[in-house]
Amino acid sequence: MVQLLDDERLDHLLAENLRIIQSPSVFAFSLDTVLLARFVYVPIQKGKIIDLCTGNGVIPLLLSRRSKAEITGVEIQERIFDMARRSIDYNELSNQLSLIHGDLKDMPRKLGHGKYDVVTCNPPYFPTPKADEVNKNEHLAIARHEIYCTLEDCIRVSSQLVRQGGKVAFVHRPGRLMDILTLMRKYRVEPKRLQFVHPRMGKEANTILVEGMKDGNADLKVLPPLYVYDENKEYTKEIRKILYGDE
Repeated sequence: MVQLLDDERLDHLLAENLRIIQSPSVFAFSLDTVLLARFVYVPIQKGKIIDLCTGNGVIPLLLSRRSKAEITGVEIQERIFDMARRSIDYNELSNQLSLIHGDLKDMPRKLGHGKYDVVTCNPPYFPTPKADEVNKNEHLAIARHEIYCTLEDCIRVSSQLVRQGGKVAFVHRPGRLMDILTLMRKYRVEPKRLQFVHPRMGKEANTILVEGMKDGNADLKVLPPLYVYDENKEYTKEIRKILYGDE
């Protein structure tokens, strides 16, 4: 039996035989997070993966179905960290998945440099607005805005944590693409794979997926675009396969 607080609910995690604790007023995962978990390279049998800004632990949970590696999630918000912890316990994955309640900027000092094969991060997308424009819901404001960490913080720390030749992957908005690529190179993470995600065909991209290699050679591959909805406003075949395993 899992303990649920306030407006929390226990949801099925897509096609996986997993459940996850969510809350509309505290934290619920988005399609962006799922796409990142499917996009990133992961070692199948062994290794070490760390997910920064892990939220309610959705990426570690999803990656546990793709890899037997040791997976760590880092979350700064105590309430959301606790949701992730309870989800991991409920799914009986504590032997593979672990969580750290703390600031990602402290992780290189606490965990060491170059210790991870893969780093993933779904960072806050937006600069911190003026005080009167910040979301009154503290949990949502921290998740969406660069209140506790900037994009540069996320990329710098990812570079410090990943081993030589290891992979680092981000999901973000297209408007920050040049910032992301510039910062990746600044911190010796060479961009290797890039994919644009569009709401539907004919619409401009609203999400990007980027993966780089620590000290890799310059050779960026732009993957075919991914469309979320078809002309009938239903998920495309590609998205259904990602979400539900449909063929």
